[in-house]
Amino acid sequence: MADPRFFLTSPPKTLAELAEIAEATLADAACAGRRISDIATLEAAGAEQISFLGNRKYIPAFQASKAGACLVEPAFADKAPAGMAVLLCAKPRRGFARIAAAFHPEQASAPGIHPSAVIDASAEIGPGCRIEANVVIGPGVTIAAGTRIGANSVVERGVSVGENCIIGANVTLSYCLLGDRVLIASGAVIGNTGFGYDLDPTGRVKVPHLGRVLIADDVEIGANTTVDRGSGPDTVIGRGTVIDNLVMIAHNVQIGEGCIIAAQNGIAGSARLGNYVTFAGQVGVANHATVGDGVVAAGQTGITNNVPSGSIVGGTPAMPIREWRRLVGMQRLMLKKRQGKDVSE
Repeated sequence: MADPRFFLTSPPKTLAELAEIAEATLADAACAGRRISDIATLEAAGAEQISFLGNRKYIPAFQASKAGACLVEPAFADKAPAGMAVLLCAKPRRGFARIAAAFHPEQASAPGIHPSAVIDASAEIGPGCRIEANVVIGPGVTIAAGTRIGANSVVERGVSVGENCIIGANVTLSYCLLGDRVLIASGAVIGNTGFGYDLDPTGRVKVPHLGRVLIADDVEIGANTTVDRGSGPDTVIGRGTVIDNLVMIAHNVQIGEGCIIAAQNGIAGSARLGNYVTFAGQVGVANHATVGDGVVAAGQTGITNNVPSGSIVGGTPAMPIREWRRLVGMQRLMLKKRQGKDVSE
């Protein structure tokens, strides 16, 4: 059960209602009127809760589950224990996410401006916005309707924030233009100057960064992530891209639509990512490298050169994933030989 101190819980729902929400089909229509009160894991669920089977390795847990209902792919429906209502779904995890959102909707924040907020007279705040305690909003800022700005955040001169955005606490926005429904989690810094210098034996000269950060609609940026503004060209993040916590995106980086970038990635200056790129944790991309559409990079991959569209890569420097796995296997075999171990182990 979700902790009621933090999450709302809606009233129980029938399996017919849940099937509609999840875009699923009840295996037994006679169960349509059965009521379910909440969600739970396969291991923890009881008779009035619903769970899901999203991976075949959890089939034993599914078979032993006491859940009253479960979302499953049709291929696994016959493995359900007696008494469990089965909801047939092509994508059980997605269906479960929709049901979870229905049982535990986001708590709506009442619009209003906290008296401790400092807002420049030239800033434009749209209707239905919520500006929380100690927020600072500079001159020329525009914040569209329905947006929420968390406590202690700073929105610097000229920034534009679209409709229904959620800006967490302690966020700094500068030199940036945000689309609609953008979510930026606590502690993120958007629009800081990039790391650019001209160096020679006489010393260093800081290169002025005169670009912006352009963030399209429906982008999510995680906690304590930093996105530097461009040095001339803009830094761009495409529509629907999701960026995890603790990610560094340098100046002039171009990220396409629908990308997934996991925690602790570092993307160096002027790198380009196509659409629907997926990076696991701790991927590094060298400056000026181009990553094509649909590329998938395994955790801790080091991308030093261009990667063609559709590639699946791993290792440092990045190579096709099968080559990387073969290389790792060869290294282990060599190590065993050096240690005098039986290589058949």
